Amino acid sequence: MMYSFMGGGLFCAIIGNILIVVCTATDYWMQYRLSGSYAHQGLWRYCMANKCYMQTANIAYWNATRAFMILSGMACFAGIMAGILSFAHFSAFERFSRSFAAGVMFFISTLFVLLAMSIYTGVTLSFLGKRFGDWRFSWSYILGWVAMLMTFFAGIFYMCAHRMYESRRVVGSR
Repeated sequence: MMYSFMGGGLFCAIIGNILIVVCTATDYWMQYRLSGSYAHQGLWRYCMANKCYMQTANIAYWNATRAFMILSGMACFAGIMAGILSFAHFSAFERFSRSFAAGVMFFISTLFVLLAMSIYTGVTLSFLGKRFGDWRFSWSYILGWVAMLMTFFAGIFYMCAHRMYESRRVVGSR
């Protein structure tokens, strides 16, 4: 049962990490109409009339969103590594719970994605949404929220696995 939780958590984490990378790298966080044609933008570039340009403006909310998304991907990857190691039984690691460490890293990843998405959402709704009349959030943005859910569930699964391991260890030591 413990391995089922760990397997489910690892699956959620891998999907979540892929989604974090894809949504961070793609240019479809927001779509809008500008001068009669559709345009879209991401964290790194904006595209108009089938041409894409780098986001050269040093705007704090973009920098914060980028940083939190990158940190989230790194935390999730570290959690995946700890999660894979939690399947192995090394005597040198008996005092260190790899499943607990993986769960913590997935929750940290969740927090970073939540911060990034909240910052982007807040600024977009209060500033950019008023600047562009006909706009909407797009699929890259939605993938960010799905990634947050996946990393959250990965953390839940790994904490359940850790709890099962600890309860089994306590019962076994009696």
